[in-house]
Amino acid sequence: MLNLLTKSASRKQEARRLYDDVVSRAREPVFFARFGVADSMDGRFDMLAFHAWLVLREIKGADPAQGLTDLIFTGFDEAMRELGVGDIGIGHKLKAMAQAFYGRMAAYDGAATEDELAAALAKNLWRGASPDDRARKLAGYAFAARPHLAASLTPSLAGPLDFGPLPSL
Repeated sequence: MLNLLTKSASRKQEARRLYDDVVSRAREPVFFARFGVADSMDGRFDMLAFHAWLVLREIKGADPAQGLTDLIFTGFDEAMRELGVGDIGIGHKLKAMAQAFYGRMAAYDGAATEDELAAALAKNLWRGASPDDRARKLAGYAFAARPHLAASLTPSLAGPLDFGPLPSL
């Protein structure tokens, strides 16, 4: 029984560390200042979803994947409460956020090439804009981040996430 509690606490710690690393990277000023992602709730949501996708695709099926997703939605809930959304409206807003989050996961998962990912990013980050240099650079950043993340997640999830270098424009 005690072993189960220790494993549960360890999984929660892994998920919390992953969440903290994802949030930290998603809030890097370069995405908002240089790439023109809106520094708003929507823009921050999109950058968090993008970076969460990068990590979740690497840990798909692993124990902390669900824990990370749970923490992401707990963060959404807390952010809405801080903005003054009442208990009655939270459920509807969280449902809409879940649909948007999983829609982005599906769109990014469906992108096999940098050009396809750039189109998906342009649609979500810049609300339907045509893929431009910003979208292509972020798509390149995502593809370049994959080996860094894979290396930082293997053989265990104990170390900090490594997304590789920040993109530049």
